[in-house]
Amino acid sequence: MSWLSVSFEVPAEQVEALSDALLEAGAASVDIADAGAGTGAEEAVFADAAVASRPWKRSVVSALVARAVDTAAMVAAACARAGIAAPPWRVRAVADEDWVRASREQFSPVRISPRLWIVPSWHQVPDPDAVAITLDPGLAFGTGHHPSTRMCLRWLERVIHGGETVIDFGCGSGILAIAAMKLGAARADGVDIDEQALLAARRNAMHNRVQATFHGAADALQQPARIVVANILARPLIVLAPLLARLTARGGRLALAGLLAEQVGEVRAAYAPWFDFEAPEVEEGWVLVSGVRRKSP
Repeated sequence: MSWLSVSFEVPAEQVEALSDALLEAGAASVDIADAGAGTGAEEAVFADAAVASRPWKRSVVSALVARAVDTAAMVAAACARAGIAAPPWRVRAVADEDWVRASREQFSPVRISPRLWIVPSWHQVPDPDAVAITLDPGLAFGTGHHPSTRMCLRWLERVIHGGETVIDFGCGSGILAIAAMKLGAARADGVDIDEQALLAARRNAMHNRVQATFHGAADALQQPARIVVANILARPLIVLAPLLARLTARGGRLALAGLLAEQVGEVRAAYAPWFDFEAPEVEEGWVLVSGVRRKSP
């Protein structure tokens, strides 16, 4: 397979969010280098690596992507996910070598909770008693590395007791719908407008041997669910408030993620006519807001 390197120069404080987002958007690996150093300073990092402590003020972030990937779409999606304006970026061809092996070495199983793991297909499950989701870095959001995804997974683990119906709105890789089924949900439906994400989600469900169903439009969902989770971004979540309220059964539970702290108030206000909220959860600056759908309007 042929590969490309997509590189950005960004302030150091943007490195962690952009690195996470690039991996979520389909990069096979991400390198970080001091913008003032030569290429020999590059160092491969994981999405959850502690890069904030780096001493330099500006960094070069380089993402390794397959040549077939739409780089402009990937950059737009990653920058939107990171909450930053797209900086100037450049693309160069990468010399042929075993990049699959090299990129795989950067990804190891991710422990979400004491019993829930995300495990790349080339790794053994670390704990034989674990609820393990097999998921490889790919062309859709949701690998378990981003704080928002981890919070959603832990929330699902807490609220699923067995037999629930679940909607994963903006499903990306399908990770949340797949996790819901493995945690005991009776049915899980994912919705996404990205056809590539839907294909990845269906493939991931097959690899995990679960019967989650994925749709290109919310119109395909005929019944509200007891549990609805949407890990997107603040602005679309605000626009989607009436729809997500309709899709949540009365007395059911809703989780909204992909939010920064300063966005929580506006998002909660959009859902206030239908939901009573619990205390928000925060991880690495990202926030998850959850609530219960009132039984009466």
